[in-house]
Amino acid sequence: MRDQREVAQQCSEKLLQHDHAANNLGIKIVDVSPGHATAKMTVTEAMLNGVSFCHGGVLFTLADTAFQHACNTHNNVTVAASGEIDFLRPAVLGDVITAVCQELKRGRKNGIYDITICNQKNQMIAVFRGRSFATDKPLLD
Repeated sequence: MRDQREVAQQCSEKLLQHDHAANNLGIKIVDVSPGHATAKMTVTEAMLNGVSFCHGGVLFTLADTAFQHACNTHNNVTVAASGEIDFLRPAVLGDVITAVCQELKRGRKNGIYDITICNQKNQMIAVFRGRSFATDKPLLD
């Protein structure tokens, strides 16, 4: 019998195998446990917008990736129902940014998750809140 942390890690590994967006952006999952995930990436030139800040869509993708991994840690295919982000300060070229997702509430079908994105100086870049919808399908075989 697998323990909950082991199940969470196996679910995260399976998600990463098929997540071309996260893999192409260099997003790494550095920690995962039931209802929690931490994702990290380095801001590259390809991620900059017209004013040389990290594009908001890239920040949303980092937060959404942490969200995906946290809400799928219970071995139940779970998808985003909604997500909202507030940008607090810019991320710039070379920043190492980390998104930490924490499950606030998980019901049978719906959940609420908060994600904070900080840079390597521990300055908050953005906050994200996601709502999830769980299917009845297991993620792992």
